[in-house]
Amino acid sequence: MKRFFDLSVSFIALILLSPLLLPVIILVWLQDWHSPFYIAERIGQNGKPFKMIKLRSMIVNADRSGVDSTSADDQRITKIGHFIRKFKLDELMQLVNVFAGSMSMVGPRPNVKRETDLYTNVERKLLSVKPGITDFSSIVFSDEGEILEGKKDPDLAYNQLIRPGKSLLGLFYIENLTLLLDIKLCFFTAIAIFSRERALQMVCKSLSALKADDELIKLASRQHPLVPNAPPGASKVVSNRTKIVN
Repeated sequence: MKRFFDLSVSFIALILLSPLLLPVIILVWLQDWHSPFYIAERIGQNGKPFKMIKLRSMIVNADRSGVDSTSADDQRITKIGHFIRKFKLDELMQLVNVFAGSMSMVGPRPNVKRETDLYTNVERKLLSVKPGITDFSSIVFSDEGEILEGKKDPDLAYNQLIRPGKSLLGLFYIENLTLLLDIKLCFFTAIAIFSRERALQMVCKSLSALKADDELIKLASRQHPLVPNAPPGASKVVSNRTKIVN
């Protein structure tokens, strides 16, 4: 049923969104006469790499900088790219991945190999399902760029401030995975486009109904400052992005 849901929703969404996507695709191409698409290798289900499609929001060859996390003030983002990222248009191209079967509409967000290599044994469960376009963390941390803005090392800041909560929410999704939850999360994501505050309230209500612990619900509310935490399965906060913490 999940695959049928993915196929149906991705096909319909691609058709309905094409009048919006096509003009943006043309604008991206016109800005520098390079491909409007960014094809990035990500790690999917069971640790298998796949090619993820995104609408390009950065300068050509931006990934050669070696920085994986993107702050709102990242100099690699183009002028049209700021608009694309603000409204999450870059993620919509992943509907093609969903239709092809390498991704799902809902699931833990896919990561680069440099990040999945750092997963703890607990976090590796995130690779047991197909990665998705959206999930709890996509709404809770939709302001990732703003969180990382001004950080000297965005990748380290990501591992300290975002990764712990993102992984916890991903693991909670896997433990409670149902088609109904997928439908709800797609709805919450649509609401977040117009009102992130309302979407966060819906996420917290859903987590509460699924018997999530108070700390996870508190995190999902985003009413408190983010502080460095250890990722699930580790006892220490990440201080070196080249080492696995336990």
